[in-house]
Amino acid sequence: MAYTEKFQQLADKACSRVEGVSSDKVDDLLNIGAVALDIRDSEEHKAGHIAGSINISRGKLEMLVESEIPDLATTILCYCNAVNRGALSADTLRGMGYVNAKYIDGGLIAYKALSD
Repeated sequence: MAYTEKFQQLADKACSRVEGVSSDKVDDLLNIGAVALDIRDSEEHKAGHIAGSINISRGKLEMLVESEIPDLATTILCYCNAVNRGALSADTLRGMGYVNAKYIDGGLIAYKALSD
């Protein structure tokens, strides 16, 4: 998908402010209590997702996240298909006080490639 220049600039800035987690580290983090947060739309989530992940679409993230993940210290692994929406979401969560919000570098595509 071709992104607009301004959108890509926003995503790049988000990537520089929050930590990206390598897809091969995701399962280890989930096993010690991290939460996988699928920020894609519900149709995308239904088509495939990380097992056990919570789905809150990017458009409703700020409105719904506190009811789903009330602890600001929770390690949250935001993901989309690749990088941009996951990084933007992690950056937003950091701004809301979630000190351990991160994004999965490469998103669902990279995570699924590990099992292929």
